[in-house]
Amino acid sequence: MDDFGHPDCSALARIGETVRKQLSCEPAVRRFPEERAEVYAVDAFLDTKDCNHLITLIDAMAQPSGLVDEADWPDYRTSYSSDIDVADRTVRKVERRIAALTGLTLDCSESLQGQRYRTGEYFHEHYDWFDTSADYWDRERRCGGQRTWTAMVYLNDVDEGGATDFTRIPISIAPLRGSLLLWNNALPDGTPNPWTMHAARPVVRGVKYVVTKWFRTKPWSQP
Repeated sequence: MDDFGHPDCSALARIGETVRKQLSCEPAVRRFPEERAEVYAVDAFLDTKDCNHLITLIDAMAQPSGLVDEADWPDYRTSYSSDIDVADRTVRKVERRIAALTGLTLDCSESLQGQRYRTGEYFHEHYDWFDTSADYWDRERRCGGQRTWTAMVYLNDVDEGGATDFTRIPISIAPLRGSLLLWNNALPDGTPNPWTMHAARPVVRGVKYVVTKWFRTKPWSQP
């Protein structure tokens, strides 16, 4: 057990400081003006060709999205998710680019996952970090530990709706093809950040595609 009674707390603080310094040296990265959470964006991170290829991969493997506490949260998430091919050339390129931008290692990251939201689909407010008092934590602790940073790339423009809203702070990001959204799931001291609560708002018209990569404090293995 680390400082403040939170597992991985010291590692989260150390990783946060490293990534923060790395991003401050990247001219294409902009930070949202909000002190309570570290949220960043990069425009045109992926080109249209790569976005379209990833959309094709998502559609080929899309299954109803799940939750770690599925039985306790019915109808909380209505999107579809895809465990896309980790050996695909474009997937590997995207993962390398995210790692190079952040300075994070791919060994300590989950496989790139695709998500699709059709009209009316959503994901209500949630955290990406794990509740270490929950029953599922023992499994997550053994396969990589706490999540550190989240990287998400929008693969298409959406006709209406589908914004990513940080529900406790005034940040709302509309989908923009190829743009990267990046945030730290911990506070600077390494404790889980409650201000990173966020939601995928319902798509009103059209369809929304994203790919997401979550990083961990330790090397990740498939649970």
